[in-house]
Amino acid sequence: MQIHLINPSDLAFGVGVVAPRWQYVLAAATPSDYGDPHIIDEALEQTDFSTIQAGDVVGIGIHTSNALRGYQVGREARKRGATVVFGGIHASLYPDEALDLGGADAVVKGDGDLVWAHVLADCTRGKLQAIYEGGRVPGDKFVAARWDLMRGDRYMWASVQTVRGCPKHCSFCSVWRTDGQEPRQRQVDVVIQEIVELRRKGFRFIVLADDNFYPVTLRDIEVADRRENKSRRDDLIRIRAERFELMEQLSKLPDDMVFFTQITMESAEDGTFLKAMREARIRGVLVGIESVTSDGLKAVYKDFNLAGEDLVKRLQKFKDAGIYVLGSFIFGLPTDRPESFRATADLADRSGLAFAQFVLLSVFPATVDFKRWEKEADDRLPGVNGFPGSRYWLLPQSERKRLTTVQHPTMTAREIREATQKVWDQFYSLKAVWKRSACVSTMKSRLAFLLISKLYRHMYANTGISTDSARRSRSTMWARLIGKPCQRLFKASPMPHLTNPSESIPIGGYAAQGKPMEEF
Repeated sequence: MQIHLINPSDLAFGVGVVAPRWQYVLAAATPSDYGDPHIIDEALEQTDFSTIQAGDVVGIGIHTSNALRGYQVGREARKRGATVVFGGIHASLYPDEALDLGGADAVVKGDGDLVWAHVLADCTRGKLQAIYEGGRVPGDKFVAARWDLMRGDRYMWASVQTVRGCPKHCSFCSVWRTDGQEPRQRQVDVVIQEIVELRRKGFRFIVLADDNFYPVTLRDIEVADRRENKSRRDDLIRIRAERFELMEQLSKLPDDMVFFTQITMESAEDGTFLKAMREARIRGVLVGIESVTSDGLKAVYKDFNLAGEDLVKRLQKFKDAGIYVLGSFIFGLPTDRPESFRATADLADRSGLAFAQFVLLSVFPATVDFKRWEKEADDRLPGVNGFPGSRYWLLPQSERKRLTTVQHPTMTAREIREATQKVWDQFYSLKAVWKRSACVSTMKSRLAFLLISKLYRHMYANTGISTDSARRSRSTMWARLIGKPCQRLFKASPMPHLTNPSESIPIGGYAAQGKPMEEF
């Protein structure tokens, strides 16, 4: 019996930006009796179904955007006599879909770290259940990924998770409902060991794939103090201290390593935290800006962010600390007007953002927005494959662009899409990218910045729900052409002798290359 772990995708770029971590976590959670799982990432290449035989087990992880492709993969695997198991955030929310449309024999809800071994054991005994509850695994029980199974020449970045959950409650986000609002942090030594293993393989760029790397704000502690809630304050102080302990250990890793994570904007006011991030070589962060107006922020329950000139000043604090920001904006909010697009483009330029993404407001399952929209959509839209009309993700990609997921009070869906595309084009014009590339010092680095910016634009600007097939095809073609050169930019020489800095033995990677540390 062969175990197959498949990450579905409609688009194959030939090279991946970030390795899908869940596949390598489940590979580690697979008991050795079953052998090494066969890992297939369709963002690199489509599944070769001839490799799937009767009696095999096929695990498929899906989120909302790739659910339809996942169901196609599941049905084809089932035809070949394999046992099909679905997991991931979307399968957790809609197990009925995976069972009815995806050919699933079983669905895992929640985290798969611990329950996956039970699923395989039940499958072997012929006692497979339809639904398994993985729950929310405590931080000290997270399974470390089996990166030894990953080919280092297929991805630009690797990923390590340090915390799950986010204390915020943004209306468009499902994380706080699915992963919880209480941060579940991994033990520092386990995180560092996983990073060390990746650097040994030649990965020096690592994504800290967290829901929120800054789970405790200074204001959170102040509120606990005012309420004289000693227990809560102690918990917050402990979580914050563990963040600093992690960053201290990151700072002891080889100097060529670079980390990227996701963080909320309040961290810009925490100078001590930013300094520790810089020393830990966390050089880039994704910050959810969402809107440049106060009314827009209130509409998405994110009024803890700043707007206007205050927003510009706060974002520049990241830049002053030596941290590059990928700003994320949402268009199509009920407060948006035609002038909102121009104002956003202008602010993105003046704030010193290194990168930006401009996404259309779409309602995703388990969010506050979706709950408010669902009943109205079910009444207004025709059903999809026997399911309510609100399940737009069951439509083929070519038809989704005709579906307006959120009705705007003053603008049509087409007007919003076209205005959004203009902002993408403006921000990623050759002239604008070259101007921003001045944030790096050498000509080689500036050319690399230009290439990476163009790759990001082609992979993410023209591949969303509302994009037509011709534009998607062109972007895929360009991403394939640019992807390989970009992948080579991120490669580094392996450090097979690198040790964990928390151990007493010195780091051996530099000595292995025959050069003393001070020459770098």
